[in-house]
Amino acid sequence: MSTRYTKDHEWVRMEGGLAVIGISAYAAEQLGDVVYVELPAEGAEFAQGADIAVVESAKAASDVYAPISGVVASANALLSTQPDLVNHSPQSDAWFVKLRPSNKAEFEALMDEAAYGEYVKGLS
Repeated sequence: MSTRYTKDHEWVRMEGGLAVIGISAYAAEQLGDVVYVELPAEGAEFAQGADIAVVESAKAASDVYAPISGVVASANALLSTQPDLVNHSPQSDAWFVKLRPSNKAEFEALMDEAAYGEYVKGLS
């Protein structure tokens, strides 16, 4: 199961034809304590790079961008009552949405884990 990353620190992995999307551990660390997550409605359609969610922390509010285009199949309802999951489990339990991708080539064009690791190293 390969995970791809954006320069805005979103991750996406394909699971059974759906694209599961969240934010990276690096992004969660930069945000600090997450207190609120706003997710889109099922059926909402997003183009790659569009605002798909909002994460609020004690420090700031940040937009989350769609790493690939698609239609929301489901949103992670757990985040409405447990937004701190983003801090504790950003790349597994704290997924934001599952999309039905409309262009799978967008996934392949994103950074793989090694490239993302190098990108993050260059930010410090």
